[in-house]
Amino acid sequence: MGSPVRRLLRARLRTILIISGAAAAVLTLGAFALVKNDGPAKTTRVAQTEPKATEPLPDEPRAEPTRAARRGTRSPEPSRKKTRTPKSKSDAKAGQGPKPKARKKKKRKVLKSGSCEASYYWQGQMTASGERFDPSDLTAAHKTLPMGSKVRVTNKNNDRSVTVRINDRGPFVSGRCLDLSRAAMKKVRGTGSGVIPVRYEVLARG
Repeated sequence: MGSPVRRLLRARLRTILIISGAAAAVLTLGAFALVKNDGPAKTTRVAQTEPKATEPLPDEPRAEPTRAARRGTRSPEPSRKKTRTPKSKSDAKAGQGPKPKARKKKKRKVLKSGSCEASYYWQGQMTASGERFDPSDLTAAHKTLPMGSKVRVTNKNNDRSVTVRINDRGPFVSGRCLDLSRAAMKKVRGTGSGVIPVRYEVLARG
C-alpha cells in the first residue's frame, strides 16, 4: 500500500514542477518581449513630442532686381562710422555768440524838488494848455512850471509815487503847489483825505 501512494505523490509533484517551470519560462519570455517592444514605442513618442523644425519663410518678391541679379558687381557698402571733426575754440566761441547785456535803467536827473500839499480835482473843463481835462489821465496843475513838464509826486504818508504831466494852472490856495487829477491821486492813495503832504521832483521841463 505504501509504495503505490508514494509513487502517485511523486508523479503529481513532478507534474506540478513541470507546469510551474513552464509557466515561469512563459512569463520570462513575455517580459523580454515587452521590453523589446517598449523601445520603439518610446522612440515613437519622443519623436511625436519633439517640435518640428520651422520651415524657412519664402523671400518676399522684390520690386527691382539687385545688381547681382543683373550680373553686375556689387559696390562695397560705405561704413556707418561717423568721423567727428574736432571743433576749435574759435568755432565754439563763434557758435555761442555775444551774450546780451542787461539794460540798466537810467535814473532821471532831478531838476528841482520840494515839499508842499497837493489836492485833486475831477470836474470836466478846459485846461490852461488848451486841451480838454480828463480825470483818468495822469496830469496835474502847477502855478509856474512849463506846460508838458514831468513831475514825480510822492505821498509822504505811504511813500507811493506817480509821475504826472503838467497841463493846467493852479491850485490857487495857500500852502498847495499841485492839483492832481483823480487818477493820479488814486495812484498815491490820497483820494480819501483829499489833501495830502507830498514831495515833488521835476524830472523834465516842457
